Amino acid sequence: MSTRLLSRAPQDTPGTWKSYLGLTAILLVSAFPVYWMFVIATSSDEAVMKSPPSVVPGDQFLANLREVFGMQDVYFTASLINSLIVALAVTASTLFFCSLAGFAFAKLRFKGNNILMFVVILTLTVPNQLGVVALYILMGKLGWNGTLLAVIAPGLVSAFGVFYMRQFIGHAIPDELVEAARIDGALTLRIYWTVVVPAIRPALAVLGLLTFVATWNDFQWPLITLNGTDFPTSMVALSDLASGNYVIYRRVLAGAFVATVPLVILLLVGGRQLVRGIMEGALK
Repeated sequence: MSTRLLSRAPQDTPGTWKSYLGLTAILLVSAFPVYWMFVIATSSDEAVMKSPPSVVPGDQFLANLREVFGMQDVYFTASLINSLIVALAVTASTLFFCSLAGFAFAKLRFKGNNILMFVVILTLTVPNQLGVVALYILMGKLGWNGTLLAVIAPGLVSAFGVFYMRQFIGHAIPDELVEAARIDGALTLRIYWTVVVPAIRPALAVLGLLTFVATWNDFQWPLITLNGTDFPTSMVALSDLASGNYVIYRRVLAGAFVATVPLVILLLVGGRQLVRGIMEGALK
């Protein structure tokens, strides 16, 4: 019995009440921080400081939102737009450059292929904090500090994305398919666009979701290069909400909840594609 169950595919294995109970518990634990954030965002100052705290949402959500969006020195509306611009630009460029580089490393033969791939992987071991000073100086020489270009440019391509695409393309696309397209007269870019891209859509969806979420949540570099300007991202704006000698938690968490909603919607819409891409990569 146990051997037969182990040999089944995950989608063919029937769920038991223990499985559903465990999944429900995980869901509740995972969703509770978001729910608690919403509870505080809908409460007044008195309700926030009350002990024991209430676990029922209040009726001050719209008032707290008006206060957040009405603060003149936070630019919260602009910060959400800026975060969307940065996240979309970085995600689009990462998908294009990483898939193109992954295709080159996986299917093209050239001198230094393995050495260059080793260097790319080696950069993953270097903490981003070590390059902040040099990056700030470089952005200053380009005249980009204090603008969104300084946030977008360093994220145009990622070492993890190149490695992930190289691994996926190497297993998902047979060499014979590339050679057949080349015999038919297709150039390298044509092979990439018509053969490779359609075959790696699940992997692109996974990398796109991970990149968008990471870029949206990025705080350190935007804080360094955009702090004190009129072009903050949402994370920098949230830090401005939390600054001062007295933190108004209902206001901070109201802004945090608004900044979290786009990510929740994105994961709900693309969650199935995310799981599919991860499973296909694991099976291959």
